[in-house]
Amino acid sequence: MPASLPLSGVVITRNEADRIARCIGSLLPVCHEVIVLDSGSSDDTVAIARGLGARVEHQDWLGFAAQKNAAIALATQPWVVLLDADEWLEPRAQDAVRALFASDIEHADVWLLQRRTHFLGRAMRGGSFAREPVQRLFRRHLRHALRPVHEYLDVRGQRVASSAVRLEHDTARNAEEYWRKLQGYARLWAEAQHARGRDAFPGRGLLAALAYLLKNVVARGGIVDGRQGLHFHWLHACYARRKYVLLRALARS
Repeated sequence: MPASLPLSGVVITRNEADRIARCIGSLLPVCHEVIVLDSGSSDDTVAIARGLGARVEHQDWLGFAAQKNAAIALATQPWVVLLDADEWLEPRAQDAVRALFASDIEHADVWLLQRRTHFLGRAMRGGSFAREPVQRLFRRHLRHALRPVHEYLDVRGQRVASSAVRLEHDTARNAEEYWRKLQGYARLWAEAQHARGRDAFPGRGLLAALAYLLKNVVARGGIVDGRQGLHFHWLHACYARRKYVLLRALARS
């Protein structure tokens, strides 16, 4: 087996027993250590992670950004790769990580991985989610900006570059669970925007939904992904609309 890299694999979890093994198993071949920060799983997530050799710590839920920052702070290696429990690296991606460390790793502070979403058993080939650049490989000192949803790494003053590493993302156990998750994201987004004094004009949600569909189904070819792909994009269009509906309701409450 190739030697591990100066890289900490970091994952936050809660009740991910059905998919944590795939995630950790894809990190072990390339990482010097794998750290799981759990927020109170009631299933076998912790036992499975420890059984695979991951270091498991506990932290009550702080919110997406703060929880990930707490997990990054546990890393001991100069580089961190941050995955969600529903993400993993295929062997070819692991080889690409090794190649990056063998050649270009010091040329940037943050490396973008190309994330491909899977939905209901189908890997997306079209739309924004077929090849979505995400900030997941970075130097240990970096942290996420504190926001309630759609957290992002604070890369001000940092060198950011794209890599050839593809990250797989199996986003939903089923469509109903995924829609509940999107509704939760919409609520968090609307509350954050309302706290900043934002509002939405009538029809803003419908325009957002239409713009999403035109961009992802038509312009970026999401139609090639068939029934599952169209279902996925319809849910995201509904999510785009719901954000502004909730924001408008909050502004008038």
